[in-house]
Amino acid sequence: MNKELISTFIEKWKKYFNNAELPIVFYYSNSVNDSELLPPAPKRRCMINELTMVRDGRSLCYAAESFGCEGGKRYTGFSSTLRPNFEYFLSCGIEGEMEGERYKRTPEIVQEILKDHKQLDLPGKYLIFKRWDKLSETDHPDAVIFFAKSDVLAGLFTLASFDEAEPNTSFTPFGAGCSSIVYYPYLEKDKEEQRAVIGMFDPSARVSVGPDEITFTVPMKKFEKMVGYMDESFLITPTWKKIQERIS
Repeated sequence: MNKELISTFIEKWKKYFNNAELPIVFYYSNSVNDSELLPPAPKRRCMINELTMVRDGRSLCYAAESFGCEGGKRYTGFSSTLRPNFEYFLSCGIEGEMEGERYKRTPEIVQEILKDHKQLDLPGKYLIFKRWDKLSETDHPDAVIFFAKSDVLAGLFTLASFDEAEPNTSFTPFGAGCSSIVYYPYLEKDKEEQRAVIGMFDPSARVSVGPDEITFTVPMKKFEKMVGYMDESFLITPTWKKIQERIS
């Protein structure tokens, strides 16, 4: 990771976004890279809730056995399996056997969604999360994750489209909270035209974030371009200054 990019972004982030929360990053590695390896999960737990520690400055490392949620394990590429009758779990449930989350109307709709799922080809046995200011030259992020309130989200969304005529430079796929910050951004990272992912609309994951927080996740190559454009973008205009005054 380029040390100059680390410091440059922090400087520009403070300049244009005041004291808004710094983003976190993720990447895959075969070493823990100064992060805390989470032990095997003794019970069901949500990765989104654990990432609160990363947002507070702790660097966490996941191995396959660290996940307490089969969905989290699958959407980060460490498993290709799902719980039995998942199509009923995500939809209407099975009377007398399983309560459904009712995020989709029918099991058949869920089955159609599953047909398009791509298994991630992982380059390492660990998944590492670090806050931006904890990065070093040995870290090589795949994507940058912002937990953003509305004004910050508006700034990021607009900056992500600054150099493109395409209106859909960001997209909002349906899925679990972890899929919106890892799975979909990882699929974008090797594309010629990368998109940012707006997420954390999953009601099951929202209990682990603030009531007014949405995630905005940017593949690293696109993020570097965004940082380079900050000083010539709308961020230097009086319009943004008015919005910036509301960011705390």
